[in-house]
Amino acid sequence: MRIHHEHPWNLDSKAAIALQNQLRRLVKIEDELPADIRRVAGVDVGFEDEGKVTRAAVAVLDYPGLGLIESSIARLPTVFPYVPGLLSFREVPAILKALAGLAVLPDLLLVDGQGYAHPRRLGIACHLGLLTDLPSIGVGKTRLCGRHEEVPDEKGRWVPLVDKQEIIGAVLRTRRGVQPIYVSAGHRIGLETAVEWVLRCTGRFRLPETTRQAHRLASGWVSGAGPAPGP
Repeated sequence: MRIHHEHPWNLDSKAAIALQNQLRRLVKIEDELPADIRRVAGVDVGFEDEGKVTRAAVAVLDYPGLGLIESSIARLPTVFPYVPGLLSFREVPAILKALAGLAVLPDLLLVDGQGYAHPRRLGIACHLGLLTDLPSIGVGKTRLCGRHEEVPDEKGRWVPLVDKQEIIGAVLRTRRGVQPIYVSAGHRIGLETAVEWVLRCTGRFRLPETTRQAHRLASGWVSGAGPAPGP
């Protein structure tokens, strides 16, 4: 796997923010998807040994069946501290290692976290998409920034997430009666298409199946150890 726009990771917060402001200019939030998408991947990260080890997981599902066809887990020492808005500097190195462990790269990444819906418009999905040059979507369980109106309680309905008079994402209802999720473009995809793909990858639970499968791996769930985490 070729890494694009390589940069050092041993940065302090000030340098990391400066780098985000540079990289944001390279993010493409228009559709540049492959003509035929057959492999969709969920990306999630957990931590071991009281946070000293970063555990990144990639779960690759076939599309449209959404069955797990390949997975990869990678562990690295946790170097960057937890700083809101700088999640990618803490997690992406391990994710890149996990992606390198795949036999075939996916056509589309659904990343647990924010994409363009970020104070500097460079959340982890944007950062990862830039480095891999893979189309990517941010799928956040919670809001990092922006404001929005109430989402109608009907599957598939969404409202814009707005920050500084700019639409930065979508607040999407994936299931009636549960909290919405926060979808934003990562790289090489527009917002409306990102919402469509999140819905295509979502079954009867709140989160897309890609995210659920990646969470199983990142959290240490293994086949036969118990049911997948719920909605």
